[in-house]
Amino acid sequence: MEIIKQFELSKEYLESLQQAIEAEDLNFIQESLDGVNVADIAALLDELSMEESIYVLRVVDAQLAADIIIELEATTQHRVLKELEVQEMANLIELMDSDDGADILNLFLEREREDIISHFQDKVKSDQILELLRYDQDTAGGIMAKEYIRANKNWNVVQTINEIRRQAENVNKIYSIFVVNNRQQLMGIVSLKRIVLASEETKIEDIYMEEVISVPTYMDQEEVAEVMRKYDLESLPVVNSKNKLVGRITVDDILDVIREEAEEDIQAMTGVSDTVDEYDSVIKLSKARLPWLLIGICGGLLGAGFIGFFEEGLSKVTALAFFIPLITATGGNVGIQTSSIVVQSLASKSIFDDSMAKRFLKVLLVAILNGLILATFVFGVVVLFYKTDVAFAMVVSIALFSVVLLASFMGTITPIILDKIGINPALASGPFITTANDLIGLAVYFLVAMSLLHI
Repeated sequence: MEIIKQFELSKEYLESLQQAIEAEDLNFIQESLDGVNVADIAALLDELSMEESIYVLRVVDAQLAADIIIELEATTQHRVLKELEVQEMANLIELMDSDDGADILNLFLEREREDIISHFQDKVKSDQILELLRYDQDTAGGIMAKEYIRANKNWNVVQTINEIRRQAENVNKIYSIFVVNNRQQLMGIVSLKRIVLASEETKIEDIYMEEVISVPTYMDQEEVAEVMRKYDLESLPVVNSKNKLVGRITVDDILDVIREEAEEDIQAMTGVSDTVDEYDSVIKLSKARLPWLLIGICGGLLGAGFIGFFEEGLSKVTALAFFIPLITATGGNVGIQTSSIVVQSLASKSIFDDSMAKRFLKVLLVAILNGLILATFVFGVVVLFYKTDVAFAMVVSIALFSVVLLASFMGTITPIILDKIGINPALASGPFITTANDLIGLAVYFLVAMSLLHI
């Protein structure tokens, strides 16, 4: 049984490690990191220079080095691996599970991938990774692993146990045994408990469960995550179009998917058009942010045009200008709140989802209630503290109420439309909704002012 050492990264230890690296004290490095969780070691490498990190990876056990690399962030993985010799990279990737190895290779250009694969010495691992590279990265085939344990339904318990021992050498975690026929088609699943409790001559076909949930290789990874969440699965078999068992997806793979999707949605909602992080180049970071910033600028210019169009009215009632930020900010906040809730509901779809009409009715009722409360509050504040007449306070409160209704409508309909046409609905929760609601808010505000104040 592997014992995980309790580890705390301190300034003192970091300095001791750096001194050991400089002195090439292999014993200190190996002994101090022995038994430490690989995630903690990966975090430690983030505090070291690239040269120091490479040195640590080269002096620790090769399997440990491979496990550490898996725990690194994708951009850090790429930077670290680029510093290694091609043969070193190939040796480390061969020690990884096939899905992790494929993920690492996908960080490289096709020419570089071919060069690394040509240095593989394990043909089985090479074939497994090459097969995984054929699938899109965001599908079940792209995230599955080729390491799994299967048993033929015609085997008896003794044969099965012997096969489990043989196959388990390449499988880190055993959740269940997949049962196949002679054509390697998935037939069902059998637990280790049933195998252990059965008599030696019992056939697997007599104890396996036919009710097994599987996913096709082409299924999107988000749908796979939903299947595992819905049925509370730890392991999920993957089959091809002929129902042949080709891999398995484990819960740790899905946790990675959930994290990646959440990061993409957060970046989309904040107006970043591509997956980036702080280590990317200035050009890439700028390209990812610039499109939505330009949309915001265009919206701002249109807003300025709106205000200029009503310049005469503003000159007559200058107090109108005081409440422009209130109208635009409220519209933006309401739109983002509404769209975020809609995006969340779209991400966890159910066959029992409310109809479109019922959803809109609920949004309308919430908007009316919130709008009335906000409009009443603002009406009182404007009359009491800004010393304006009732007519002007009515303009601000009616405009605010109208903006809340319209922003709620925009926040609901936009992500639904984007979802229908296959665009990430999280995009609706970013600058798009804010900019659109700013323009709508200004238009409503000045139209109400023109109607009630006759300007």
